[in-house]
Amino acid sequence: MELYRSFIFVPGNRESMLERAKAFKADVIMVDLEDSVPPGEKETAKHMAKEWVPTLCHEGQRVMVRVNSLDTGLTRSELEALVSPDLYGISLGKVESTWNIKDVDLMLSAIEPLAGVERGSTKISAWVETASALVDARDIAIASPRVISLSFGAEDFTNDMGIERSDTGEEVQVPRSLVPVAARAANVASLDSPFVLFQDPDALRADVQKALQMGYTGKHAIHPSQLDIINEVFSPSAEEVAYARKIMEAWDEAEAAGRGSLAMDGRMVDVPVVKRAQNLLDFADAIEARER
Repeated sequence: MELYRSFIFVPGNRESMLERAKAFKADVIMVDLEDSVPPGEKETAKHMAKEWVPTLCHEGQRVMVRVNSLDTGLTRSELEALVSPDLYGISLGKVESTWNIKDVDLMLSAIEPLAGVERGSTKISAWVETASALVDARDIAIASPRVISLSFGAEDFTNDMGIERSDTGEEVQVPRSLVPVAARAANVASLDSPFVLFQDPDALRADVQKALQMGYTGKHAIHPSQLDIINEVFSPSAEEVAYARKIMEAWDEAEAAGRGSLAMDGRMVDVPVVKRAQNLLDFADAIEARER
């Protein structure tokens, strides 16, 4: 089971930050060539990312790169420089339609054999940042088997809609809640927009818990101090793991006795409940393996 709880942005032109990223407790290190890199630094960031992707990978990190959107004309050259056996995948911003995903899929399929990478293995995380992308979100998620997640971008979405962005986020509640629905329908992960008030841990925790309740499977971080809270909220608690084990033990006994359901703590336990318990235990095992 792949872990997609926490993705942290690291500016691709900041070597000091890339060095620090070796020790970040994120499920994915996202080397950024897009928003955090000024236009005059794009070429420098590309070459620095090419050097640092294998370095971070060899430190045990899973590494993706957020490339510049197709409308910049920079995407292909970045893919040609960065696709390698050490690169887990790319994050594509400003996605407008399924054709954007298909275009990048074709680029990757042409580049991978030349880079010694099995064709189809480079993953894509697609950003839902416009009204057009929101309307087509599920189709975008299934446009290529490379797509592993949909990421909601609140800042660009409000810009596209011509509305003011607030700290409390009421203006994006509807689009924010629709992205995990589309992702679930496509059987991919859903990643919530970064929380920009990185010096307010209580507000971050409340925001992450809201994302969890909406159905998100993970969240982007912009500062390493956010990672512990994001990972904690998107992980099962010790009590939840213990209860899931209790369900599985009771279910094994019921199955051995030829029963298809049972009562436990005043609640009925049947197949869907057992599946949820097993999924939670598999998830807990994946987290434990990651943290060893």
